[in-house]
Amino acid sequence: MATTTPQLLDVVALLSDVPPYGLVRGQVGTIVEILHGAFDVEFSDDEGKAYAELALEPDQLLVLHHRPQRAA
Repeated sequence: MATTTPQLLDVVALLSDVPPYGLVRGQVGTIVEILHGAFDVEFSDDEGKAYAELALEPDQLLVLHHRPQRAA
């Protein structure tokens, strides 16, 4: 389950495999659009070339953080 509410352009990781798209748990993508109850996530290689884009539910994603977060 996601620890924070995903926002546009957040970097996220998959919490489970998505076999029809060849995606596996831990794969990293970027939220490119916020949909009604879901998020359009683009997955790209190290050179920035997109290889998958699909709508995912919030409970399928973990928002990644690159800096320390303040304690609540």
